[in-house]
Amino acid sequence: MTHYFTDNADLPSDRKEIRWTFRGHEFIFLTDTGVFSRDRVDYGTGVLLETALSERFTGRLLDLGCGYGVVGIVLKTFYPDAEIEACDINSRSVELAGLNSNINHASVHTVVSDRFEKITGTFSAILANPPIRAGKETVYGMFQESYDHLDAGGVFLAVVRRQQGAESALRKITGIFGNAEAVQKDKGYWVIRAVKGKIDELTGLC
Repeated sequence: MTHYFTDNADLPSDRKEIRWTFRGHEFIFLTDTGVFSRDRVDYGTGVLLETALSERFTGRLLDLGCGYGVVGIVLKTFYPDAEIEACDINSRSVELAGLNSNINHASVHTVVSDRFEKITGTFSAILANPPIRAGKETVYGMFQESYDHLDAGGVFLAVVRRQQGAESALRKITGIFGNAEAVQKDKGYWVIRAVKGKIDELTGLC
C-alpha cells in the first residue's frame, strides 16, 4: 500500500485543479492522486497559516512536509522578502509544489527530501502539518530535527488534531525545546508553537 507520506510516484496520475481563498487572496493549486488532501486544502493547514501570519517572519523559512505547496506558497505571498524552502519525501507532491509556485507567482525552492536528509543550513522558522499516520517515530523525528535546524530564537509551528495526538505532541515538543504551547485551537486542531532558546525578542511576535 502506498501513502502520501512515501514516494509514490508510480501511482497512476489524475491531476485536478482546486481553488482556495485565504485572507481575500485566491490561490490555484494542482493536485493529484497520492498526495495529501487532494480534493481541498486541509482545514488544519488553514489554521496553521492563520497562526503563522500573526508573526512577522523574516529570513529563511521551511515548509516541512510541504505536500503540493500550500504553506510555502502562502508564506511567500504574504512575506515576499522571505526565502522559502519546501520539502517532502513524496516526489509527486514536490513536483506539484514547484508547478503551483509558478502558477501563484510565489518563488519557493522545492526539494525531495526524507525529512531533513537533503536540507542544509538553518531557518528562522519551520512550519509543519506532520503526517501523523506515518507513526510517532517519524513525526517525533521531525520535531527533533526541526529543533536542530532552527536558528537561535527560531520558531517552530506544527498543527496536530487533538484526536490524533495533539496533547502527546505538545509534551514531546516541550521536552525537545524546553518550551511549547498550544497557541491556537480550532475545531480540534491545535497549533503548537515552540522557540529555540526561548529568545522572545528574536521571534518577531506581533
